Amino acid sequence: MQPFFTHAVTNQVPPLDDYSLYDTDPVLAEAVAREGAHAHAAELREHGAWLGRAQTLAAGDEANRHPPALHGYDRGGHRIDRIEFHSAWTQLMRGIAARGLHNRAWLQPGAGAHVARAAAFLMQGQVEAGTLCPTTMTFAALPLIAREPAGAIDFAQTWMPRLASREFDPADAPVGAKSGALIGMGLTEKQGGSDLRAITTRAEPEGAAGRGRPYRLTGHKWFFSVPQADAHLVLARTDAGLGCFFVPRWVPDGPRNAVRVRRLKDKLGNRSNASAEVEFEDAWGVMMGEPDRGLALLLEMASTTRLDCVLGSAALLRQGVVQALHHARHRQAFGAPLLSQPLMRALLADLALESEAATVLALRLARAMDERDSPVARALLRVGTPAAKLWVCKRAVQALGECLEVLGGNGYVEESPLARLYREAPVNSIWEGSGNVMALDVLRALAREPDVTEAIETELGLARGRDARYDARLAAWLDAARRAGAGHDDHAAADPASARWLAAELARLWQGALLLCHAPAPVAEGFVSTRLAGGAGLWGEGGAGVDAAAVLSRAWPGIC
Repeated sequence: MQPFFTHAVTNQVPPLDDYSLYDTDPVLAEAVAREGAHAHAAELREHGAWLGRAQTLAAGDEANRHPPALHGYDRGGHRIDRIEFHSAWTQLMRGIAARGLHNRAWLQPGAGAHVARAAAFLMQGQVEAGTLCPTTMTFAALPLIAREPAGAIDFAQTWMPRLASREFDPADAPVGAKSGALIGMGLTEKQGGSDLRAITTRAEPEGAAGRGRPYRLTGHKWFFSVPQADAHLVLARTDAGLGCFFVPRWVPDGPRNAVRVRRLKDKLGNRSNASAEVEFEDAWGVMMGEPDRGLALLLEMASTTRLDCVLGSAALLRQGVVQALHHARHRQAFGAPLLSQPLMRALLADLALESEAATVLALRLARAMDERDSPVARALLRVGTPAAKLWVCKRAVQALGECLEVLGGNGYVEESPLARLYREAPVNSIWEGSGNVMALDVLRALAREPDVTEAIETELGLARGRDARYDARLAAWLDAARRAGAGHDDHAAADPASARWLAAELARLWQGALLLCHAPAPVAEGFVSTRLAGGAGLWGEGGAGVDAAAVLSRAWPGIC
């Protein structure tokens, strides 16, 4: 009897693996060199090759198919609040630690250190985004911890060697018994959300109050980032105001701390990463910083994690575009490859423009981190980071929907990487301050810090004279920024209803300036004609004004 075959499998796209995320991204490589990290190119190339291996990509998929599980008690009934992760998570975290994404830029702060770290972080986020959370939290907390004097905890002797380690140690044990450590954060509560001044968690001193002294915390956190971490920086209320507290998982020379994990969040995306609800039942902690400066200290940490949100969204966007291009190159429709069809080419070029603009802005901000001793760089970070977080993170959500649609039904099923990328996209816009919070932060900076507008005018002025449309938009934005800065007592000058436009327009203009100054002319022209000269519309709608071949050749070499 003949075998019964209904069809042969044809016209299905092969998986994309065993490729270098660095060597296939000329936009990233150019930005690395331009922003001062050319000395790190060899390491970034090695990192990109490791990330593109089939087994590394499979680990990213597996870590999300097997999310962490909470074990509240051991077999004898003792409270342990242990969080169990899949082995794929451990594999990815070991790779992150070995490359120092959580610490190296602070510990080896040479030229381009933050740019190189940003490029590595952007590539890492293309493979698996959940592991970025403990990475960014530890990275952002490290400089705060490094400047704390010895008190109830000797940070320099006990914690800094573990935070400086290149080993990932998943053991649930006192920090002195570990080879590496991670830090998490506890800010938001049920009743407050972004309104951090509404927190109710209390911290009472065990004896004398103040920096470096032990306190006892009672209260809750609605979102507790990295609940498995070795310690958390926690915002709590004291008689002196809002304080920042270092709350270790284990009390020094004592038992496991009384931070009770009530449940893990069942999130839309970011499935591999644990986020928890916790209660502090007389938990032990040490005050960091001055008694009434806790919110300022933790917002300093948040300014670093917000840049990582931009990088994370740029990563998701880049991988979405790569997957869409790979699919369009191999998939036939109506007798021709998808990539050869004009409407599809216009759409893909538009998405590639968005990805390139996100990458160059993110790495420019990373260079400002390297130059943060300069008042100008600090001003650029002060206003540019929230503006970029608002714009890039929101645009990534929209763009990834289009990338998924390029794959059609094949993109909508869980076997496709696009389903995970799409679910992941909203988190960077929400975490570390939502869009409105970012917009108001930009408005506040323009209204209260005159050097911010001056720094932006100098930075964006580098592209003046290259395109009249850009010049007109920049002049209009600067006029509005100056009105916002006319004095915060003048309510009309700083209308909160204009904040989203001010922030988003700043990000668009900065992206345009970078492309006008550094990208090939067809790329810059495509961006200006679709983002600064045209109105809002559907992705790919401005196809007539974009040289698709020029744009796509940068997005995926050899594709055109």
